[in-house]
Amino acid sequence: MNNQMTADEIEIAWGSICKVLNKDTDDIKSAILNHVGNKWSLYIIHALGIDGRMRFSNLQKHINGISQKMLTKSLRELERDGLISRTVYPEVPPRVEYELNSLGRGLLVQVTPLWFWIANSVNEFKEARANYDKTE
Repeated sequence: MNNQMTADEIEIAWGSICKVLNKDTDDIKSAILNHVGNKWSLYIIHALGIDGRMRFSNLQKHINGISQKMLTKSLRELERDGLISRTVYPEVPPRVEYELNSLGRGLLVQVTPLWFWIANSVNEFKEARANYDKTE
């Protein structure tokens, strides 16, 4: 399965991308890349994409090592960017659930090849790290 783009395809794609993402959109480019490019956001997108709608506590259990503060921050950023939706149910105590919306599902589709590449390369990463550590 070779899905690599040719040099010509890359050049054409970047020409189109640069027409839309120019200096006028630097602020939003930077913010979106910071939000969707950090590990916690990718874990949240993955968890919601695989397991569907979840409450805060369930998300925190799914994502090993994330603090309550970081989960809250990441969820707010993803919601603001339109990648997830937050539903508050009028119960006592209030129940809040998060889920991917169509834009978030689109992101999941785009990052799935990255997860696939990581999964297929785990042994190579381990070997490279072991070799590197031997020389240190």
